This record gives sequence, structure tokens and C-alpha cells, in this order.
Amino acid sequence: MARSTTKDAQDLFHSLRSAYAATPTNLKIIDLYVIFAVLTAIMQVAYMAIVGSFPFNSFLSGVLSCVGTAVLAVCLRIQVNKENKEFKDLPPERGL
Repeated sequence: MARSTTKDAQDLFHSLRSAYAATPTNLKIIDLYVIFAVLTAIMQVAYMAIVGSFPFNSFLSGVLSCVGTAVLAVCLRIQVNKENKEFKDLPPERGL
């Protein structure tokens, strides 16, 4: 039973990796930016958990700005993606 789940997980990882290899470079750059924003928010939460949350409003502003930036970058990725049919009639420069 364990072999089939390991094989299924490897097949899933391989299929996701091969599908992502066909992704255009500009979308990969946006993906890296989203990952950076999320990791920055996680680091801020970890810092708050270790050190403390004395200036709590500073913590909130830092984490929420990272999350908001990630959300806006995902919206940009949706608009710039050429395979998305909803924004087919709009030029990709509109998202920028």
C-alpha cells in the first residue's frame, strides 16, 4: 500500500513539474515574487512568535502588506496569463 502512494506522489510531482516547465517566463517571475511575499510574511510571524509582539500594529502592517502584495501579484498573474479566457480580449499591458 505504501508503494502505490509513493508512486502516485512521484507521478503527481512529475506531471506538475512538466506542466510548469511550459509556463512562460514572465509568469514564473510573478510566481517567484508571490513566493517571496508569502515567505516574508511567514518570517515576520515566526519573528513575532519568538521575540514577542510589543509593537503589534507594526507586526500587523508588515504581515498584511505582504499578504496584500501577494494577492495583487496573483491578480496580475491571472490577467497576464494568455491561457486565461476571461481576459482574452484585453491587452496584457492593461494588467501592468
